[in-house]
Amino acid sequence: MFYLSGERFRALVQGLQSLKQNKTTVTLYRANNFAMKGKRKTLNASDVLSAMEEMEFQRFVTPLKEALEAYRREQKGKKEASEQKKKDKDKKTDSEEQDKGRDEDNDEDEERLEEEEQNEEEEVDN
Repeated sequence: MFYLSGERFRALVQGLQSLKQNKTTVTLYRANNFAMKGKRKTLNASDVLSAMEEMEFQRFVTPLKEALEAYRREQKGKKEASEQKKKDKDKKTDSEEQDKGRDEDNDEDEERLEEEEQNEEEEVDN
């Protein structure tokens, strides 16, 4: 059996963390190259996936693509729900404005009728 002392264990963990950071850095560097080839300054998902394929990390590419598609579907659903909510709110606002306009028209009609009645009464009195 192989035993690690506290100091050796910490060194091993630090080494693994360093390795992980280096792989991430190399992946981003290669993804940046794909973006530059496409004459873009911003990395996108396909750049990172292409870099990972180039680095022979095939076992990670398929699950990442599936996760990315699931994320995009979720975001699309949220966007559609938000747009529908906005449309419903706009319809409600339009309906309220129409009702308010009708009420104002009715008020104006009532005022006009009252004025006409008063004018008629005044004419009758004269």
